[in-house]
Amino acid sequence: MEGSGDEENSEGRGPSNKNADKEASKKEKPSFELSGALLEDSNTFRGVVIKYSEPPEARIPKKRWRLYPFKNDEVLPVMYIHRQSAYLLGRHRRIADIPIDHPSCSKQHAVFQYRLVQYTRPDGTAGRKVKPYIIDLGSGNGTFLNNQRIEPQRYYELREKDVLKFGFSSREYVLLHESSDATEDDQKTEEEEEKESTCRADSE
Repeated sequence: MEGSGDEENSEGRGPSNKNADKEASKKEKPSFELSGALLEDSNTFRGVVIKYSEPPEARIPKKRWRLYPFKNDEVLPVMYIHRQSAYLLGRHRRIADIPIDHPSCSKQHAVFQYRLVQYTRPDGTAGRKVKPYIIDLGSGNGTFLNNQRIEPQRYYELREKDVLKFGFSSREYVLLHESSDATEDDQKTEEEEEKESTCRADSE
């Protein structure tokens, strides 16, 4: 694989081994069947067939993530991306949550997806938190994470200050959140997310 996935697990982050990679690939394989909240009826949204449906672990984040777009040296309006669990990016303005108008970009190019996933706390215990991911929907000219092209139809975990690019567009999107420099606030938000997810799991 090119770029950030060369030495990463099935989600594009961290070390991998053959057994773990095979097991994770089964668990983390994204769904492309036409179902879910994005659809107006059985297979369309606003009259357009959708290539993607959200996974069961999709969640709306507590942390207020933002995308800061830049075109060359020009700073563009900030995009607030914490109000829903997924954002479709593409040239098709009728359905795209975040339109990307460059001709090299696909109509349904990629999805920014929040997922509730397990992680290991500093003390070694297991926990769960909502993390942002990017997935390319088989676009013609690719999605780039920190200048490295990612594989299509595969989730890549995103981290604060990561940079996304789409197709041959010169526009860059920097991922930050409102408490990027406030570790204490960040930890509090993660604890709130984990508590909420635990309550939700108990009720299901």
